[in-house]
Amino acid sequence: MRRFALIGLPLGHSFSQRYFTAKFATEGISDCIYDLFPLEDISQFPSLLDMHPDLEGLNVTIPYKEKVIPFLDDMSEVVRDCGACNCIRRTPAGLFGHNTDVVGFEQSLQAGLQPSHRQALILGTGGASKAVAYVLRKKGIAYRYVSRRPSPNSSMLTYQDLDDTILSSHTLLINTTPLGTSPAIEEAPPIPYDLLTAAHYLFDLVYNPPVTKFLQEGLLRGATTHNGSDMLVIQAEESWRIWNAK
Repeated sequence: MRRFALIGLPLGHSFSQRYFTAKFATEGISDCIYDLFPLEDISQFPSLLDMHPDLEGLNVTIPYKEKVIPFLDDMSEVVRDCGACNCIRRTPAGLFGHNTDVVGFEQSLQAGLQPSHRQALILGTGGASKAVAYVLRKKGIAYRYVSRRPSPNSSMLTYQDLDDTILSSHTLLINTTPLGTSPAIEEAPPIPYDLLTAAHYLFDLVYNPPVTKFLQEGLLRGATTHNGSDMLVIQAEESWRIWNAK
């Protein structure tokens, strides 16, 4: 049996296991299984690999997309550049890290992207934000991070810094935080929503619920919105391609 899995914490509402289990059933793939392995600490990762020698591929989610990198034997140039890994292929030669979030975000972002979206705000600074920043650099879109706790001597903004001047010039807003994820559906990044307009494009990496409070507030003001559901499908299929590549 070929085994694949997701590591992270928490994993109670995992998309990946549901997706791959359905994929295996629909496509008649009977020799594969997809597990969930919640890790209390990334230091447990080597023991997990020892316990499951049949584990061929892994997806990595919050909070380990950056912390897993020291355990890799090699990695793609994308992982080196953005500093985050969400997909690992295990071979006799070792662990090779990839970032399929980049592929998923780049393709799904296009749905609402306009030439006017030349400056962006990335809400959050975790592993997913690194993939978002990589894509924005590739597309020549300037960006700034927004965080509750910005690093000293950085160009990061706080949510309190967001005013009409910043929101009018930064019309692409990407939420990379878990705020708004079910069951905490009343949560949302604390931005000044009353400053949003029809010129704004709000992209939320959260996919459950399909319309988060972040997106609802944008819709109320005529903004273009997009959730993370198709990004997840794209990155999942890219993971599958990587695990099965010759």
